[in-house]
Amino acid sequence: MTDIKSAKILILATDGYERSELRVPLEELRKQGADVKIASLKAGEIKSWDETDWGDSVAVDLTVADVKIEDYHALVIPGGQINPDVLRTDKQAVQIVRDFVSSGKPVAAICHGPWLLVEADALRGRKATSFASIQTDVRNAGATWEDKEVVTDQGIITSRSPKDLQAFVAKIVEEVQEGRHERRAA
Repeated sequence: MTDIKSAKILILATDGYERSELRVPLEELRKQGADVKIASLKAGEIKSWDETDWGDSVAVDLTVADVKIEDYHALVIPGGQINPDVLRTDKQAVQIVRDFVSSGKPVAAICHGPWLLVEADALRGRKATSFASIQTDVRNAGATWEDKEVVTDQGIITSRSPKDLQAFVAKIVEEVQEGRHERRAA
């Protein structure tokens, strides 16, 4: 078990992340005392997508090449259409997801973020949710898709959209405090 005040959480994102789906978990988890870092494909800053156009940017703390799974208690994957679509084509980003799943640590993905879970083959035999437009992808990856604000299956947390962020963040906190989950590797 890990108290959220001492938890280290990694957010995996790149240009085109849905602004609220990165900012809300980042800010809310930090408010609760967690040490939250952002990993991306490149150093510097990454630019958000804010509903209908490009939004502001956020500083990157480390690149995917520098991520050490053992340094973190949980992984968060924001959505947006662009962010997870780009990340799922990067072998290192997908490997980070696989390694977190294999470790038993909580993995949280919202909106289109479950595309990375699909690519990592982490949903087979599990319950999950996502943005409605990718529910077929989630089902084809072997998951039972549910239309709920948050679905958790053995520490893998999924949510549908920005309107579910409050429940999504609350479930991340709960799962981090529960600790590792026994589950099959991705």
